[in-house]
Amino acid sequence: MARFSFFSKNIGIDLGTSNTLIYLDKRGIVINEPTIVSHNVKTNKILAIGDEAKKMLGRTPMHINVVRPLINGVISDFEMSQEVLRHFLKKLSGQKTLMSFGKAVVGVPSNLTEVERKSVEDAVMGAGVFQPFIIDEPLAAALGARLPVDEPTANMIVDIGGGTTEVAIISMAGTVTAKSLKIAGDKLNEDIMKFVRDEFKLAIGEATAEEIKISIGSAVPQDQKLEMKVQGRDMVTGLPKEIVIRDTQVRASITKSLRQIIEAIREVLENSPPELAGDILKKGVNLCGGGSLLRGIDTLISRDLSVDVFVIEDPLTCVVRGTGIAVENLDKYSALLDNPLRPKEVRL
Repeated sequence: MARFSFFSKNIGIDLGTSNTLIYLDKRGIVINEPTIVSHNVKTNKILAIGDEAKKMLGRTPMHINVVRPLINGVISDFEMSQEVLRHFLKKLSGQKTLMSFGKAVVGVPSNLTEVERKSVEDAVMGAGVFQPFIIDEPLAAALGARLPVDEPTANMIVDIGGGTTEVAIISMAGTVTAKSLKIAGDKLNEDIMKFVRDEFKLAIGEATAEEIKISIGSAVPQDQKLEMKVQGRDMVTGLPKEIVIRDTQVRASITKSLRQIIEAIREVLENSPPELAGDILKKGVNLCGGGSLLRGIDTLISRDLSVDVFVIEDPLTCVVRGTGIAVENLDKYSALLDNPLRPKEVRL
């Protein structure tokens, strides 16, 4: 009886480069953890997944790998991606053995090939979902933001995630023009790591770079000057060393990547039909994803493109909320899905 009750439950999944979020039908967001796996190479065993695995980043011996199974929104390690999903679904069901779920709507980057989309479907099915559906992340984000996607008016979404930045103009339940860019939160972390290495001759890890970005990073000058003490390994002596980094230096290190994101938004705007461009001028651009939390990024985009820019409420969960809305109203939003109500082979 318990198996039947879970089999009848539907879920929405945001399988992101940085984090995996799962929305359970009628309950809301129930899983929000890093898409990270800790793996013992000698024994070929999974040691930790999610929050516990993230704590191990940069702190493991040679025989333990801490990996992200997705790169730029694309599954790079199929088995590990499937293990991540299995782990979270077991956690969700409260069972030690894998339970089955009914349908799932999964958000993916808009530029994935058919083979890459099929890989996502297979991973989700292998994790215990009977029938997966694929939705482009900008469409899911628009649904999650409660934008009027069905109406003949422009809804512009910029989703700055961990691995990709998705830019799209949506009208009448479809994407009019879109662009996917492999520059997002993870690239900003890399920029900061490179700057600290070149400027201070100090090696720092990804976790430290992310902490710098969150604590003192900004896209435009702020009223208050910020600085932060950073510890790492001196690349000259090989010994531990501490430096002080300022917000102006962090801003300088990420400027190039931010310019590329703005150029992608500009390109999508330039390719939009004139009537929809007029709508965007009236309604503005909607920002979501973790990158939208960077201080002043909305001001920078607005200043460069001469349009109003708004950060969606709770931008980190926008995509998964959209997948949840879609899975709770499959008939209504069938047109937004890549494979609407496509029959699957019945597994007995």
